[in-house]
Amino acid sequence: MRLYINPSQDKWDTISRRSLPDDSDISERVGSIISQVREDGDNALIRLAREIDGVELSRLELTEAEIEEACSKVDGTLVQAISSAVGNIKAFHEAQLPKTVEIETAPGVKCIQRPVPISRVGLYIPGGRAPLFSTVLMLGIPAMVAGCKDVILCTPPSKDGIKPEIIYAATVCGIRRIFAAGGAQAVAAMAVGTRSIPRRDKIFGPGNRYVTKAKQLLSVSDVAIDMPAGPSEVMVMADSTANPAFVASDLLSQAEHGPDSQAILLCKSESFAASVREEIDRQKQVLPRREIVERSLENSCMIVFDDDSSMIGFANCYAPEHLIIAMKDPYAIAENVTSAGSVFLGNYSPESAGDYASGTNHTLPTSGWARSFSGVNIDNFMRKMTLQEITREGLESLSGTITAMAEAEGLQAHANAVYIRVKNN
Repeated sequence: MRLYINPSQDKWDTISRRSLPDDSDISERVGSIISQVREDGDNALIRLAREIDGVELSRLELTEAEIEEACSKVDGTLVQAISSAVGNIKAFHEAQLPKTVEIETAPGVKCIQRPVPISRVGLYIPGGRAPLFSTVLMLGIPAMVAGCKDVILCTPPSKDGIKPEIIYAATVCGIRRIFAAGGAQAVAAMAVGTRSIPRRDKIFGPGNRYVTKAKQLLSVSDVAIDMPAGPSEVMVMADSTANPAFVASDLLSQAEHGPDSQAILLCKSESFAASVREEIDRQKQVLPRREIVERSLENSCMIVFDDDSSMIGFANCYAPEHLIIAMKDPYAIAENVTSAGSVFLGNYSPESAGDYASGTNHTLPTSGWARSFSGVNIDNFMRKMTLQEITREGLESLSGTITAMAEAEGLQAHANAVYIRVKNN
């Protein structure tokens, strides 16, 4: 990990830059995949599964018997863990449910805003290095709480089949339509529809650069998406009250996601940074994904700042997906944090708690998008529809305002729609 000492503010943007390679080749490849799915539907999906995943498929959708068989293979201890996590995630998202807004803005003028669930939702669950069944819960539970009626799930096929844990987590969320389709081709299928995979109104879920690029391209004209997303990242802000071993474990927990993940430490002294580095070197020795961790740490850094305000300023500039504040008064620091996907306060709030079981959602904006996007929440699965009712008297009182504005914009038919009603009174 690189070390910076009190970098000046004019260098913050450079330090904050994510190490993403040029994606022009990816754009071309993903564009080709989307075209194939548009033109050849299921046949393209089966062909691409053979070419990309090395799996020969005769059909895409799992049968009820396959779902039941997979669920029976899930270890009882994990079933209990998932049940506990579901309770917390459900409780937190139920608390977010929006209420209907109804107000009389003027006598005889009633305006209403009503929350409505998105009807057709598609979930994409990665199945690569670490099949993320926890992401099924993070997307499936808010969809269920919001009242989305038609939810499907796509996840990459493998020679051993779809992981039972993913299938079981889907059933816990009430999802019974599961498809063996991965990568950009799965996103394309959910966006445009094929014979087997029905078209969706909105697609959720993380993925690699191909999945992300497909979501971005298809969101222009075919489907809504949750957010832009890229490689995972964590930032830890620490002072002398932090435990170097805890901090190192948090940095490593994010680094093991993939070689392009980033882990950033902001601290108050070089000696603390050195202690964390020693802990990282010690703890990573026993990690099964050590090679991935080491490649990730090459893209990561430690930064020493003398004061809290500089630490906060840099954190807001970087806009991390996950931010851990291991400092004396984390709430006071957090008051000034404006750009982070999810914030973890204190020495005993590891990022992995949010990944699995505390209740908050782990589907979060990366690559600096936390400056303008929220993490997934109940609102993502709903839309707000407005209604209004105006009485005869209400329209008469508004008529002068409406007609003056309409005529000033040169829209006489708008004004006439009011005049004809007022005259008929």
